[in-house]
Amino acid sequence: MWQALTNAGARPLGFDAFETLRIETGQPRYTIDMDETNVVSETNLDDAISYTKGCYIGQEIVARIKYRGHVAKKLTGLLFERGVSVQGGAIIRSLDEKEIGRITSVTLSPHLGRTIALGYVRYDYLAAGTTLKVAAADTEFSATVTELPFVRGE
Repeated sequence: MWQALTNAGARPLGFDAFETLRIETGQPRYTIDMDETNVVSETNLDDAISYTKGCYIGQEIVARIKYRGHVAKKLTGLLFERGVSVQGGAIIRSLDEKEIGRITSVTLSPHLGRTIALGYVRYDYLAAGTTLKVAAADTEFSATVTELPFVRGE
């Protein structure tokens, strides 16, 4: 299989490149971007669940969120103006200094030439184009909420 793939032009992919591609496409990773404490509606995996299938654990709450309201926070994309040094776990703040979320995954996007991140942001700040602040060590960086995926296939 390996030989057939390489003969067809496939190239090996290291873990760092895989992580960059995963973040660029906005795909959450279990234990980093989500875990058993998250409701699927907080991630961007809504297409992975059925609202019409028979009974499954958590179906009532998932359906209630979809049809009656929204989640309090959601995994979204954050785009920085340039390459910056931010780590997972960094606090996200509104422009009026309210703590509104946390960064989960970060990478320097070679496609965009700047740092991008996935993070949970409170519902009131999820609109694309919203400017936020991310605290990293002794520095604060400006970030813009963006729709996922960051990079779309052509």
